[in-house]
Amino acid sequence: MKRVQRLSWLVAASFALTSIGAGMHDAGAQAKTLKIGFLYPVTGVFAAPGKYMQEGLELYLKEHNNTLGGMKVEVDVADDQGNPSIGLTQLRKLVEQDHVDVVFGPLSAAVGAAIVPYIEQHKVPAVYPIVSSDDLTQRTPNPFLLRASATSSQACHPMGHYAATELKYKRAFCITEDFAFGYEQMGGFQAAFAKDGGCVVNKLWPPLVTPDYTPYIAQIADCDVVCQGFAGSNPLRFMKAYASAGLKYPVVTGETGGDDALLKSYGDEAIGLVGCCPYTLDLETEANHRFIDGMLKNYDSIPGQYAALLYVNCQVVDAGLKAAGGDASDKEKFMGALKAVSLTNTPRGPLKFDHLNNVIGTFYIRRIGTEGAKYGLKVWNKTIKTYENVSQFWDWPEQEYLAHPVYSRDYPPLKKC
Repeated sequence: MKRVQRLSWLVAASFALTSIGAGMHDAGAQAKTLKIGFLYPVTGVFAAPGKYMQEGLELYLKEHNNTLGGMKVEVDVADDQGNPSIGLTQLRKLVEQDHVDVVFGPLSAAVGAAIVPYIEQHKVPAVYPIVSSDDLTQRTPNPFLLRASATSSQACHPMGHYAATELKYKRAFCITEDFAFGYEQMGGFQAAFAKDGGCVVNKLWPPLVTPDYTPYIAQIADCDVVCQGFAGSNPLRFMKAYASAGLKYPVVTGETGGDDALLKSYGDEAIGLVGCCPYTLDLETEANHRFIDGMLKNYDSIPGQYAALLYVNCQVVDAGLKAAGGDASDKEKFMGALKAVSLTNTPRGPLKFDHLNNVIGTFYIRRIGTEGAKYGLKVWNKTIKTYENVSQFWDWPEQEYLAHPVYSRDYPPLKKC
């Protein structure tokens, strides 16, 4: 297990798992300091998107002279390796030994769920920039947890609506990994798709680590659209296998299946893929252009949502700290200030929070094609519709939504089409 190590952002050009000189730490400590515990996967199967998270956080601090809300920042890095038990152990060290003021992370939903009881018990302000498990801000909310990204189903609700109402699909076949993120994505798509007249004919759940999707793809039939919810590098593997199998059903996806960070690896197999995401590379705003330019200049990296959402979470904490007078010591007051944040100038567009501490923001329907491609990319996500002020409850009344079970492998159930 990696030990927690302190980094001085006054001199760090990038994250590392080696410590930086104590002399620099002492110099930074002379100003009022905010201590961030950054819990994310430095090693393990989630290390690649973890690196994007790191870059988003680091970029914002570089651009703001290593300050948030007028406070100098120290970052304690903890490698959770995508493992719940390791993540909980690392969080305890961040809180009990390093005395961090706020926790950023993690990435893995399993780690995110494992640390929730500790966060609430110890009243640790935590911002979840990636973890999307629906119930964390629904049936089991935590007063010390704020999410500025999305729930697992939040992007798939508008995707289901768009597929039914504008693409005019009637019969969908769903396929994604066999874990909670996949269940909640497909549940959200199915519920919204059915609400607008569509029907899901079947759902397949390949294991998270599947060497070959061909046996699953061979079962896809009797539909007019396929909805895939793969994450990490699996969307690329699935789309290549899908194209190789010669299937012609159009494909739609949620926030991870068409993530902009995948564009450099996608080719013709992705052309026509329609997805919904809380961040889009083609958003023509000053805030997004500045963010993209910073990512290209500092990391030669074309960003997707992993980097963008960390950057946005920094903006939220920056604004919340300013509202709290640059004081994070009163945890309840600090959390209250974070929950009240409303921003218009983020790379993902405007956002605010509901009373359960989940984001209400803009979501983008995009189609992958070759038109308008930039940054040396062969394919490009072009926004074709924008949904504003998207709630985690979509257009259902909150109490009606919460009266149903959380989306799962078996809910919503399949019905005869």
